[in-house]
Amino acid sequence: MTVPAVNQPARTWRGELIAMFVLAWPLVVAQLAQNALFTTDVIMMGWLGPEYLAAGTLATAFFTPFLLLGGGIASAVAPLAAQALGGRKIRNVRRTVRQGFWACIIVTAVLTPLIWQIGPIYRALGQQPELVELAEIYMHIAVLVLLPALGQFALRSFLSAVGSTQVILLVTLAGVLLNAALNYALMFGNFGFPRLELRGAAITTVIANLFMFMGLLVYTLTHRRHKRFHILVRFWKPDWPRLIEIFRIGTPIGLTIMAEVGLFSVATVFIGWLGTDAVAAHAVALQCASLAFMVPLGIGMAATVRVGIAYGAGDDDAVSKAGWTSLIVGTGFMAVTALLFITMPGIFVRLFLDPNDPGNAAALTLAAVYLAMAGIFQIVDGAQVVAAHALRGLSDTRVPMYIAFVSYWAIGMPIAYVAGFVLGLEGIGVWLGLAAGLAVAAVVLSLRFAMRERLGLMIRHQIVAVPSR
Repeated sequence: MTVPAVNQPARTWRGELIAMFVLAWPLVVAQLAQNALFTTDVIMMGWLGPEYLAAGTLATAFFTPFLLLGGGIASAVAPLAAQALGGRKIRNVRRTVRQGFWACIIVTAVLTPLIWQIGPIYRALGQQPELVELAEIYMHIAVLVLLPALGQFALRSFLSAVGSTQVILLVTLAGVLLNAALNYALMFGNFGFPRLELRGAAITTVIANLFMFMGLLVYTLTHRRHKRFHILVRFWKPDWPRLIEIFRIGTPIGLTIMAEVGLFSVATVFIGWLGTDAVAAHAVALQCASLAFMVPLGIGMAATVRVGIAYGAGDDDAVSKAGWTSLIVGTGFMAVTALLFITMPGIFVRLFLDPNDPGNAAALTLAAVYLAMAGIFQIVDGAQVVAAHALRGLSDTRVPMYIAFVSYWAIGMPIAYVAGFVLGLEGIGVWLGLAAGLAVAAVVLSLRFAMRERLGLMIRHQIVAVPSR
C-alpha cells in the first residue's frame, strides 16, 4: 500500500493511521524534546537545592500560562493553513503565516509588562519571600524568551500543516543539547564561566529559544519546498481580515490552554502553602506527568492538521477518520503511562531528587505519592487534549474554551481546594481536583466531536480574500 501524503485526506482507516503516524511521530518526539528542555532545567535546579527548584517552579508556573496564551493564538496558523491547503488555496497559507507573526508581536507587547510583575503578585498571594525573590530574579531575564518562543509556535504550525515535521524535531533536539550545555556552564560556573545559578538558567532559556526560532525560520525561507510560500513577502503590509481571523480562532485556543495550565499553576500555589518540600515534590510529579502528556499533545497537533485538511477539502468521512484515529492512539498511550505511574512511582522521582541526600527524604516521599495520583488522570488528560485539537481542525474553538473554563475552574479548582484544605488531604486533595477537572473536559469535548454534524460544526466558513497579497 502506498503511504498517503500527510496533506491529503485519507480514504481508509489504515491509510489515516499511517498518515497520522507519519505526521505525528516527529511532533511527538519534538514535544518530548521540548519538554526535556524544561526537564533539564528542573533537574539542574534540583542540583542547586530544593529552594532553587521551588523558586524555579514558582517562576515557570507563573510564566507558562502567559506563554501558552500567546502560543495558542499563534497556533491558529495550523488549522487555517491546513484548511487552505485542503482547499488548494496556496495564497491563503502565506497570508496566514505572515499575520501569525504579527499576532506574536502584538501579544508580546501586551504580555511582557504583566509578566514583569511576578514579584508583587506572588507576594500578594502569600508565597514565601525568599522563594519569591529568587523567582523574580529568574523571570526578569526569562521574560525575553516570549517573542522567539511565540514565533516558534507560528512556524511549527506552518511546518506541521505542510507536513514538514521532521525539521521541527531536529531543531528542537539541537536546542535541547544547547540548553543543557549552557545550563551546565552558566548555572554552575563550569568551563570558565561565572556561576550564575538561576540567572544562568534564565539566560540559557532565552538563547536556546532564539536559536530554535532562527533555525526554523532559516529552514522555511531557504528550503525549496517552502520558498514558494514566500511567508515574509510584504511582511509590513497589514492583512486585517486574516489577522482578525487568527485572533478569532486563536484567542479561544490560548484561553483554553491558559485555563488548563492556569489550574495547574493555582495548584502549585496551593502546594506552596504546604512548604518547600511539598513544592519540590509537586515539581517532580508534575514534570513526569508533563513528559507523558507530550505524546498525546503531539498526536493532537497532528489531529488538528489532519482534520483541518479533510475539512478544507470538504471530506466529512475523512474528518471522522482523522479525529477518531488520533483519539484512540493518544488515549491508549496514556493508559500505559497511568499504569506505570501508579505501580512504580519511585523509579521516576529518583531521577530528579538524590535519594542519598537525607535532606531530600520528605520531598521524595511526597513526590512518589503525588505521581501515583497523577497516574489516575493520565487517560482523561490524553483524551481531552486530542479531542480539543481535533475540534480546532474544524475551527471550533470558542465553545471548547467555555468547556475548559467550567471544567477546570468551576469544577477542578474548587475540588482541589476543598479536598486539600477543608477535608485535610493536603497535596493529595489538590491532585484529586486536577483529575476531576480533566475528566469532565475529556468527556464533554469527546462528545462534542462525536456530535459535530448535529451541532453544525461541519459548515464551512470563508474568509474574505485580500487581492494581490
